[in-house]
This record gives sequence, C-alpha cells and structure tokens, in this order.
Amino acid sequence: MSQSTGKYLIVIGLVILTFGISIYFMGDKLRWLGRLPGDIRIEKENLKFFFPITTMILLSALLNLIIYLFRKFLG
Repeated sequence: MSQSTGKYLIVIGLVILTFGISIYFMGDKLRWLGRLPGDIRIEKENLKFFFPITTMILLSALLNLIIYLFRKFLG
C-alpha cells in the first residue's frame, strides 16, 4: 500500500469517528433526519413502509460536497 492510501484511510476513519461522536451526543436533536417533507411513510394495519427519499438526497449532496472538498484540498 502507498502512503496516499494510508492518508485516505485515516481521513475516512476521522470522518466516521466525527459522525459517531455527533450522533452519540446529539442523537436526540437529530430526530428530524428521516422525517423531512418528501419522505414517504405508509402505515396501515399490517404494513409499515418507509422510504426517506428526501433524506437520502440531502445526505447524498452532503457526501458529494465532502468528497469534492477532500479531493480539492488533499488531492
């Protein structure tokens, strides 16, 4: 493995650690995540269906921004 691979693994680990710590300490404040307008929720007697389309689009845009910034400043 090259040194750049090690650098990427360290950065990915720090990002995961940051997300984990923020969820641990601010989990009760993140209840809106998954309940945004546009998230599909169907609840019937025998069926519960949940498809968080808006949340997935928001997280995808955020992840793309993070990857873009890493490539711009670290690459």
